[in-house]
Amino acid sequence: MEKRRDVFQAIADPTRRGIIDLLCRQSLNLNSIVDHFDSSRPTISEHIKILEECGLVFIVKQGRERICEARLKGLEDVAGWVEQARKYWSGTLDSMEIYLTNIQKNKKHATTKGAKRSNKGK
Repeated sequence: MEKRRDVFQAIADPTRRGIIDLLCRQSLNLNSIVDHFDSSRPTISEHIKILEECGLVFIVKQGRERICEARLKGLEDVAGWVEQARKYWSGTLDSMEIYLTNIQKNKKHATTKGAKRSNKGK
């Protein structure tokens, strides 16, 4: 059974993110993609293979050429995960802000009370 790669694994590599960025602008053949990177053709081919396996790149044969196209629907999983994490951390940070604000108010209140007590003794 063929191992299907994970989208998160695919976008973890900066070269693969660069390839996705490039293909978002236009479909390119492998040689044109290689021209944009300081990597060998076999290395870029392996990156393309990984992107294809996780559904982020689709390869269309046109004669002898293999044209690579971006298929960004696969990034919906990533966007969903990021949104979930954003909501969690927003809520957590909001709670922390409320907590710290309450601590500051209590500290000011205690300081004000202490100052009033010391003034009574005079």
